[in-house]
Amino acid sequence: MITKNLFLQGIYHFQGLGLEKPMPLHSELSHYVPDGVVNQALYFRGGNSSSELIAVVLMRNGVPMRYFPIGAKSDVHVPLRVVEDIDGGSVIELYLAAPEGLNGSVVIDLGMVEH
Repeated sequence: MITKNLFLQGIYHFQGLGLEKPMPLHSELSHYVPDGVVNQALYFRGGNSSSELIAVVLMRNGVPMRYFPIGAKSDVHVPLRVVEDIDGGSVIELYLAAPEGLNGSVVIDLGMVEH
């Protein structure tokens, strides 16, 4: 079985709309899982430059799948191996939720494998 490593990653500026209003950060943080393959998230790493708590939200087909809170001026590393398979035909996206008006930058690295 052939596997393919994938990464949704980068450094992005944000302005919060409210913790209850996750928003897409950038079109680069979206991936369509091709039909006939299975995607599995391996880890999430993130960093937050702002002075307040934010959350990165892993969305599957427009529905929140996992929340990754990142403390003020802090970072997080969450191993995800064997948590859940993501079937072909799904769209995976990373959104950000932050207090209204909060400005900052977030470092995102979601590692995945498809097979």
